[in-house]
Amino acid sequence: MGGELVLIAMFLGVIVWAWRVVTWVWLSPNKIEKMLREQGLSGTRYRLLYGDTKEIKHMAKLANSNPINLCDDFVPRVIPFYHHVIKAYGKSSFCWMGPIARVIIMEPELIQEILTNNRDFKKPTPKPLAKFLVCGLTGCEDEKWSKHRKIINPAFYVEKLKNMLPAMCLSSGEMMKEWEILIDGNSSAVCELNVQPYIEGLMSDVISRTAFGSSSYIEGRKIHRLQKEQAQLTIEIVQSVYIPGWRFLPTRRNMRLKEINSQLKRLFTDIIKRKEYTMNVGEDDNGDNLLSLLMRSNKNEIQENGDNINLGMNTSEIIEECKTFYFAGQESTSNLVIWTMIMLSIHSNWQVRAREEVLQVFGTQKPDYDGLSRLKIVTMILYEVLRLFPPSTIFTRVIYKDTKLGKMALPPGVQFLLPVLLVHHDTEIWGEDAKEFKPDRFSQGISKATNNRLSFFPFSWGPRICIGNNFAMLEAKLVIAMMLQRFSFELSPAYTHAPSFALTLQPQYGAHLLLRKI
Repeated sequence: MGGELVLIAMFLGVIVWAWRVVTWVWLSPNKIEKMLREQGLSGTRYRLLYGDTKEIKHMAKLANSNPINLCDDFVPRVIPFYHHVIKAYGKSSFCWMGPIARVIIMEPELIQEILTNNRDFKKPTPKPLAKFLVCGLTGCEDEKWSKHRKIINPAFYVEKLKNMLPAMCLSSGEMMKEWEILIDGNSSAVCELNVQPYIEGLMSDVISRTAFGSSSYIEGRKIHRLQKEQAQLTIEIVQSVYIPGWRFLPTRRNMRLKEINSQLKRLFTDIIKRKEYTMNVGEDDNGDNLLSLLMRSNKNEIQENGDNINLGMNTSEIIEECKTFYFAGQESTSNLVIWTMIMLSIHSNWQVRAREEVLQVFGTQKPDYDGLSRLKIVTMILYEVLRLFPPSTIFTRVIYKDTKLGKMALPPGVQFLLPVLLVHHDTEIWGEDAKEFKPDRFSQGISKATNNRLSFFPFSWGPRICIGNNFAMLEAKLVIAMMLQRFSFELSPAYTHAPSFALTLQPQYGAHLLLRKI
């Protein structure tokens, strides 16, 4: 009798499991698709389990196989599938990431509502192995997010950023001395150089110094190399259908991701332990680095709440924040600087105007914080580069209950895709010259350029706006200003125009430029 009951229980368990799978991969998606179409939305047909993932990967591979001309619209190359969906079905459309419906939102008012209301519109839970890349503040929600944001905020106050400027200057100066030596060693006084690896290395050094007070290039570059590989593997995971339990299989990719994560944890744990020791013995050589500020803020938060450690961050959480600092801090800023150099190489008139402004404010002296804040033309250029080449090409949000958005009533589980790149290039919002490089559109600030609509959001928006956006802008201004003081640059004949999306928007074949000393 007991054996029969066990068999019956197992049979019922299999039935329940099978029903859940059928609901997940077929019944629920078809029900949601019917609801979306009844509300006037158009989109792709749902295909069992995979949705549009195969088409997304195929179109991305095809787009990346061919470079384009400088004058070509690069949006179809960077996000070919979403560009195709909007062209085929209109701005109010949807598609499928596996069995999950993604509603595309391009209306600035609806984008603002989504990004402002982080109670109802959540960040989707990352796929398990994708969490290895960055899972600090960016991956938190609700109370945990509020706690982490409160603790981290003091590290990014303006007065703290000012104190990080000397470290940024030091790293930038060292890289530029390398360039000067290369130019001096060339008989033609011109150096042809792929600046991309140099800029990435510079940002790695800057983040090492400003985040950890560390001048260990070997340690910093090891972290950079590991996170670069981790990012490539994460892209493969993001573009694939999530199958529960797949992460436990000993595939080559799964094993390598876990190995990289273990190495990064060891590196960051060593950095944190050294920082704790130097702080405890009063030998912290740079008390204004991000890690020192974070650890002090965390300690104060715990003490102010009666030594309740639950109200602070534990070591594992601090490690996750360090990983986020390091990856997001160097990846987005390096791409901003690289694309700015490319655009100024193409549009030499703006390079001349920016250099004149920099020399008028600083001459040949090291840039300072007050002077950087007065660089109007450089700021306009950086904003326009961020408009044309935003670090993230899309943002996604998800709802977990019945939710109204505009005229739509949507069920739990639906995702919203906010195509930053498409909105930034929308001619209906920005005018017929939306795809052209015209920094003077920002001559009277962001509000005037956007007509007070949320159509420019390279660092997201609302409560969850990137906490390091001021850090990134300060660093980019400094590096560009120091370059303009020393060099002029133009595109090399070896430059191949191929904007490509690999977690961030970057030049697929590097940034080959011709550098001259001034």
